[in-house]
Order: sequence, then C-alpha cells, then structure tokens
Amino acid sequence: MTSDPRDIDVDLGPLARRARRSLNGDHAGELGVVLPPFLDHHVHVEMTLPEQAVAGGIAGVVDLGANPAVVAAWAAREGLPRVRYAGAFLTAIGGYPSDRPWLREGSLRELPAVETGADDAPRQERTALPGPVDSAVDEQQAFGASVVKVVLNADAGPVFDRSTLDAIVAAAHAHGLPVAVHAEGEGCAALSVEVGADALVHTPWTERLDDALIARAAAGQVWISTLAIHARDFGDDSAELACAVDNLARFRAAGGRVLYGTDLGNGEQPIGVNAGELALLARAGLAASELVAALIDPWPLAARDTWALDGVATFVPGDPPTSPDSLPDWLANARVVPADDLELL
Repeated sequence: MTSDPRDIDVDLGPLARRARRSLNGDHAGELGVVLPPFLDHHVHVEMTLPEQAVAGGIAGVVDLGANPAVVAAWAAREGLPRVRYAGAFLTAIGGYPSDRPWLREGSLRELPAVETGADDAPRQERTALPGPVDSAVDEQQAFGASVVKVVLNADAGPVFDRSTLDAIVAAAHAHGLPVAVHAEGEGCAALSVEVGADALVHTPWTERLDDALIARAAAGQVWISTLAIHARDFGDDSAELACAVDNLARFRAAGGRVLYGTDLGNGEQPIGVNAGELALLARAGLAASELVAALIDPWPLAARDTWALDGVATFVPGDPPTSPDSLPDWLANARVVPADDLELL
C-alpha cells in the first residue's frame, strides 16, 4: 500500500501540505512542502534591504522603529515584502535610543511625563489640543501604523513612569492598536506587563523573570524572539543568551505566544529565514509545528488574509528532516512562490 502523498512525517502544523512546483517554471516538478507565507516580526527597513529577504523566504515584515513617513512610503510600494509597521520609537526625554548613532532622522518621539494629581492618577484637564502622548500616538495611526512601539531601557537612560505608560497604552488601544515594548533592564519587563502592553519586541535577556511574572506575561502578551542577536553579540555560551532562552522556554511552557523575529537591520545578520534564530527557538523548546506557527503568525494583524498575501505561499523543497536538529536549515531553504504555481498533492 502506498502512503498518502499529503502525509508529512514531521508535524509542521495543520496547514502544511505536500506540493509540486509548476512544470513551466525554473524548478519544474520539484517536490516539497507548501506553507502559508513566512513573516519576520521585527525588522528596520531603513537600516536594511528587506526586498532581499524575499529571495530568502520572507514574504512580509513588521518594522518596529522608523521615520513614519519613510516607512509608510515603503509599505505603499508594489510587490514584496508586504510591510506593517509601528512608525516612530516612543521614549522618555533623553531615553534610549536618542543617543545612538544608528538612529534615523525622524524616527524618534521623546515624550514628557504625564502630569498626575495627588493620587498619582493622570490629571484630566480640558484643553483645546491633545497632549504630547495623544499627539504622538495619533501621528503614528495617521501614517498607517498597525502597532505602537514603546522603549523602556533602564540600562541606557530615563524610561517612562507608570502614569505615562498607562496613558500611551490607553491612547493606542483607543485606536485599536497593540503596544509593543522594548524592555531592557531591571523591572522593565514587569512594568510592561503591569500596564497591559501587548507584546515584547525582544525576549527579555538582561534579567531572569520569575515564574509568576512569566505566567502573567503569557496570559496577555506575545513575545518576539530575536535570540540570534545575543548569540552574535555575546556568544553562544553567554549568560545573556542563556537568560533569554530560559525566559522564552518558560514563557512557551506557560502557554505564551511566540513570534519569529530577527531585528533585521541590527548589525550583520542573514537576510531571509534565519536558521540560527530557528535553532535557538528549538533550544527554547519549540517543536516543529511551533516553529512554523511563529513564522506564519499574522501579528500585529488579526488574520493572515489581512496581510494581502493571498497570491503567494511558502515552498520548502524536499521532505522535512526527521531530526529536529536539521529542521532549521531545512526551513531556511524556504522560497516565496506564486500560489498558483503549486500543485497540492
């Protein structure tokens, strides 16, 4: 008895199917696996060439810090990758990354602290014009942002206090926009959870989070991985990478939603599907189906079809390896192809 050609020995999730390339293309008749389009959930289009990522299997990207006018124009271009974006970094006055040489013009909004009353609640005064927080969030929304990016880096300067963060989260949520936080330094991840932030743009790596905080984060946040930058900057055996992998492993075990993201544009990195990032996600305990789920997750949008990627698919040639150690390299062979060039088997 022959096996069903739709069967795949490795569990890549319910959307994986065997497929054959069109007989009219450069790889006529090539067999492999088709999956939904892959996304990189953390890039910076002003500091890289995201169109090159398409040749490496990435169909869409989420920009998490750029001049809103520049990234909006980039996203309006025809072709791939599709771009969703946060617009400018929102940070405290003098906060990170205001002093960084890589910061692009127009990509930062430094906001003053929200004034509070005697009870530490934000002071509600009737004014003709919106305050700095509302204006900053309104600006990103007007430029078409799908998410608001907030920076909390206690290791590199001032950070927002609780009242100001509450105001930012409330303003973003009023527009239906999630809030994604760069949390670095003691207490910053905890503060992001306390204010109801929706995402962390990096797995925390500067402090080990206790299990109770991890559980609270898993109940309300998504985490974008970006593990490979720590292996690059600190070493594969570094305390920073070990801390990040441990935090992510416990977040995943607590039911947390993990997204694939590389921080592309942050130094030298592979362009396209990053096998090193996937290997570190596997080290954190993600199974094959979870690696795929992290790559195809529609965040910050609610569903895959809202990415306008219906006409393309991911094709990975060959059979998936049965060895978990070989799976990242196999996935890194992914290609973005027209969906109608594939025959499902």
